[in-house]
Amino acid sequence: MSQAQSTETAPSADLAALARGGRINFFGFILRLMARLPFLFIAGRMYGAEELGRFAYAVLILEFASQLATLGLKRGLAQQLAKTDKDHAHVVADALLVAAVGSAIAMTILALFPQAMFPNSEIHGMEWALPVTIFALAWSDICLAALAYRHDVTSTVRARAIVEPWTISIVAFGWYFISSRDGLIIAYALSMVGALVASVIPFLKSYGLPHDWRPDPGTLWRLARRNLPVAAADAVEWGSRRVDIAMLGLFFAPGIVGIYYVAQQVASLPAKLKTSFDPVLGPVISRNLAKGDKIAVAKQVRQVGFWVIAAQSCAALALGIPGEAVMGLVGAGFVAGTAALGFLLAAEVVASTAAVSEAALIYCARHRNMMISLGMIGLEAALGAGLILLMRSWHWPLMWQATGPALGLMLALGFAAIIKSRLLAKILGHPVSGWRWPLIWAAAAAMVAGQIIIRLPEWAELIVGIPAILAAFGAVIWVKGFGPEDRELFRMKKEDIEELSLPDPGSSVEAPR
Repeated sequence: MSQAQSTETAPSADLAALARGGRINFFGFILRLMARLPFLFIAGRMYGAEELGRFAYAVLILEFASQLATLGLKRGLAQQLAKTDKDHAHVVADALLVAAVGSAIAMTILALFPQAMFPNSEIHGMEWALPVTIFALAWSDICLAALAYRHDVTSTVRARAIVEPWTISIVAFGWYFISSRDGLIIAYALSMVGALVASVIPFLKSYGLPHDWRPDPGTLWRLARRNLPVAAADAVEWGSRRVDIAMLGLFFAPGIVGIYYVAQQVASLPAKLKTSFDPVLGPVISRNLAKGDKIAVAKQVRQVGFWVIAAQSCAALALGIPGEAVMGLVGAGFVAGTAALGFLLAAEVVASTAAVSEAALIYCARHRNMMISLGMIGLEAALGAGLILLMRSWHWPLMWQATGPALGLMLALGFAAIIKSRLLAKILGHPVSGWRWPLIWAAAAAMVAGQIIIRLPEWAELIVGIPAILAAFGAVIWVKGFGPEDRELFRMKKEDIEELSLPDPGSSVEAPR
């Protein structure tokens, strides 16, 4: 087969894999949305903003520790598997051992200094058990990354969209009647353990036990050292969505942090649409880069970039236009966070191009990508703190001051999107931007529909308004913006339905996520 023929056929096969992975994980996003909203309702209505803010800061520290513990292997594992001749079960075992060591170090530090998780409140009760979740998070991420390399994204959906969010919602509700102080902490810990179990079982079914595997300290050290730039990029990507909470925890009382946390959780739902493609996009890009097929990589980044921008814009408008009703669902006191919600939703749309470009940059320009990411998070922190202090000097209301980090995040992500997309385009020699002008017409249609629905009662804004905004945007983008390749994303195949179907009652392994 000639190189030209290969270039034509490979992207088509890759497109099918990307679309299939996106379809399955999109349903995971819907399931995650259905489960996350009950948790926010329970946490806001039953526990209150102050307890929720205390919980939010602790989770921030734990997830940051988990990011460091994986040493970038969540995304770097695909490249390790693509380039090695070793038994893949042995490669993943090396990665799990590296993550176990990193988790043990992080767990020890937080066990000795728990005040890092709770800087603004006293420590008593079950807080000591929280560092255990670092290990669960790290191992779950690596197991799911290994499964994604084999195009098994259903396991990710099952663990992250069903087991984890429904466990935290159910336990938070039940434990409230036992201890309203420890309920959120216990619920979070059990949800992470549940997600780990739901990740390990399919991993063992797919890869099996690493027979005849022997830990090699030299290999492990090289693996950890090689993945440091990816680990830094992952930590920055994660940190860019958490540094705002960290700043708020330093400048404001836990109650305001709790209100902002709800806005952040709602805004993070559209962000999950980008991650719907991560499990498949990484392996597809790494394989094509290994073959030197830069044209295919650029095409895949453009295609997925458009899908992500369209999906995140649609979701952001649907959640942002009736923002007061969305925040009011959690509790009347949370409506004050509507402005922050608007800025955070806009930030996720702005971040789309940078996020998809980074999926390729971590393989072909990891050090430059890391430096851009570090510059971005530094800019975000400076802008966020500066805006808080500026609005405080003008004596603006506290909740308006609390929008400073959200606005800083939006501006910093815009900077990163421009720099990263231009860098990738220069490396590949082809354009990578997923922007298309029909997005403007679709957004205009959604805003027209939104101006009508915001005049309805709050319950109607949520039940009728959100679907109406989604339908208006979707109809225009389908007619004006989607071509035949774009519609591949929505062609549900028989095997997709089978993967998402409910299992027999006696089977826990094949349950949908």
